[in-house]
Amino acid sequence: MYERGNMNIEEIVDNFGLFDDWEDKYTYLIDLGRALPPMDAGLKTEETRVKGCISKIWMVLGWDENGRLSLTADSDAQIAKGLVAVLYAAFQGRTPEEAAAVDIDAIFGRMGLDRYLTPNRRNGFYSMVERIRAFTAGCR
Repeated sequence: MYERGNMNIEEIVDNFGLFDDWEDKYTYLIDLGRALPPMDAGLKTEETRVKGCISKIWMVLGWDENGRLSLTADSDAQIAKGLVAVLYAAFQGRTPEEAAAVDIDAIFGRMGLDRYLTPNRRNGFYSMVERIRAFTAGCR
């Protein structure tokens, strides 16, 4: 799989392709979420909660000392937390320009998430993407 804090989106996409059964893909997605770096409970507030998600998802965005995106997030639902892990792998450590260049729709499609996620989960995923996009857009 991957080590905590060292997620590679291409490796995750490739790994999704190894599974024929969607239940196996769900299991992998849940495992990705379990490996996320922990989020401090004090950061889980109404201000950090992502709106538009049925599950509770909290996200804190910032910039590290090198001007790269720092993403901390968590969810109370296993699959949503796995989706957080996908976004973490896609955006963590990117500059504003690199973050803008991430084709999350292509990633989503290559993983098959466009076919297998419920509309509510899909909406939650894109609510998280919109929060990241809005945050990074102000820094380009």
